[in-house]
Amino acid sequence: MGLVAGVDVGGTFTDLVIFDPATGAVRIAKVPTTLPNQAGGVLAAFDEAGAALSDIDLIVHGTTTTTNAVLERNLCKTGMITTQGFRDVLELGRRTRPQAYGMHGEFRPVIPRDLRLEVPERMDAQGRVITPLDELAFGDAVRQLLDQGCESLVIHFLHAYANPAHERRAAEIAAGLWPNGYITMGHALLSESREYERGVTAAVNAAVQPLLERYVARLADQLQSRGYARDLLVMNGNGGMVAARDVAREAVKTVMSGPASGVMAAVATGRRAGMTNLLTYDMGGTSTDVAMIRDGSAPVSNEIEVEYAMPIHVPMVDVRTVGAGGGSIARIDAGGILRVGPESAGAAPGPVCYGRGGTRVTISDANLILGRLPPGRFGQAAGAARQAMESQIAMPLGLSVEEAAEAVIRIANTHMAGAIRMVSISLGADPRDFALFAFGGAGPLHAVALARELSIPRVLIPARPGITNALGCVVADLRHDFVRTLNRPLDSADMAGVHAILAGQEELGRRLIAAEKIALTDLRAEFSADMQFIGQTHLLRVALPSATPGREELQRRFEAAYHARFRVDLPTIRANLVNLNCSVIGRRAELDLSRLIDPGGREASSAASGTRRVWFGGWVETPVYWRDHLPLKIALQGPVIIEQMDTTLVIDPGTSLTSDADGNLIVELLHG
Repeated sequence: MGLVAGVDVGGTFTDLVIFDPATGAVRIAKVPTTLPNQAGGVLAAFDEAGAALSDIDLIVHGTTTTTNAVLERNLCKTGMITTQGFRDVLELGRRTRPQAYGMHGEFRPVIPRDLRLEVPERMDAQGRVITPLDELAFGDAVRQLLDQGCESLVIHFLHAYANPAHERRAAEIAAGLWPNGYITMGHALLSESREYERGVTAAVNAAVQPLLERYVARLADQLQSRGYARDLLVMNGNGGMVAARDVAREAVKTVMSGPASGVMAAVATGRRAGMTNLLTYDMGGTSTDVAMIRDGSAPVSNEIEVEYAMPIHVPMVDVRTVGAGGGSIARIDAGGILRVGPESAGAAPGPVCYGRGGTRVTISDANLILGRLPPGRFGQAAGAARQAMESQIAMPLGLSVEEAAEAVIRIANTHMAGAIRMVSISLGADPRDFALFAFGGAGPLHAVALARELSIPRVLIPARPGITNALGCVVADLRHDFVRTLNRPLDSADMAGVHAILAGQEELGRRLIAAEKIALTDLRAEFSADMQFIGQTHLLRVALPSATPGREELQRRFEAAYHARFRVDLPTIRANLVNLNCSVIGRRAELDLSRLIDPGGREASSAASGTRRVWFGGWVETPVYWRDHLPLKIALQGPVIIEQMDTTLVIDPGTSLTSDADGNLIVELLHG
């Protein structure tokens, strides 16, 4: 294998890491993300790293193209044709409200009502035809959507998961009329019984397909014109990757591409560091993503809700996001309350301290004012940040500038701690049993304070926190996930049919991975079932030891999983077998991560770059070190500031700091 490159496009920065597996040499780059054409930032990153694309053997790309399109509703015009009487499924949803209290709320479905049409057809839940498909009416509906300027089409029929014959026939008719290949059948993407979730997932897929295909094709062409001769791979939201030529077919699976790559990097780094239970904390310029890794395995769920009324039910790494990043704007609301985020200053104009025209104070400005960031790096903009904090936050609240900046940091930390509780305590896990894996450009600034608030005993900070998502792209495995709805009481389920479904999923996954022609060290299949007690709504995922589980074993495993989660036994209620899942994973060769930072045999004293005043409830003269000059083995006591190219680390008082063989820093907290 030649050079391997991972590139991650975030909302603020585009990060690149290039590995040479033969020598262990590493090159990295961090450049501003270019909007609206992200390809420009990708190419600029390779230029910054001084890399010739003709020398690179593999590029893996994590993208926010689909994520941003969904969150900003910057979608392609899409039409839906559905079963007569069900055009409003996308709006009826699950009887929830955008805001829990009050009489007003705003909600925009992915596809507006005038572009959702109905045709006569009907299956029952067992897949029996109740009303045949009216093919003439369907053809008329397709032409009507074309006349209205739709670029993509969704075919979403009731109970198509049980019998997809009508959807398949409709797709055949549409293919003869639709001018492109952007036709999504709901059952083909998600064979699940819930028509609302299946419809939203299909609608999102169709609405982002053209955007993703155009972007990936443009990037691949530009890479090729610069000398790259191999396939471009794109990270999927499940932590695996897929060839760029195939990625648009199931575009919705890339919605969590960027966050998933960071979790994959955490899995690889934690495995090498001997820490397999991690709470990942990725704070970038726009948002913060958190996830839980247990026993060295990233959690994959097919029940992710990206935002209100946006359930995307394809397998994705279970990452939760809050609007708190370095560029999150702090403000005083109409009630006189200090708010932080979710609105962000982004890369342009950015925080006030960037000196690019930003006028609204942000979390980054607060960190600068408190001495956590080096004032000399920001020049005159540092003074502008202080003035903005004074006029916008401090004076209205009657606080000093330092107290106002500290309040901004505390509120941001509260938001982020809440997200970590969502992926740990709310799932029955105790944060004290985990280490906090802190990365992203701003994560190490806040990690120790968050760990203290959550009673997490240890913080693991990787060698290059600011480019960890790009690192995840190069260490990720190949992965394909499959879900099939059964929705039968366990005691009446056909177990031979269950075994056949799981075996078929495994066979398909192995065939797809073999087609990628990438060297692997291992290929394995993991099986699970989504189950519930009859009468309940929510599902619980149960790991299976093989593709041939017995009925009694399924019951026993489900009851054990239910008790572990809720501490309740319900022996008299029957279990329901809802979904059968299979994940086929192709393990790639492990890369040597010990050269991300070259220790160079230096002494800690040579890495010291002086001291500066840092606010820890009051001003404290704090030693400052340059990360690249620190030796491999260090032992320091907080407070300490450690600076490097891609981030700044704040090590609070009452902590000890050591490092491991890969250059990761380990912070031990004294909770009291």
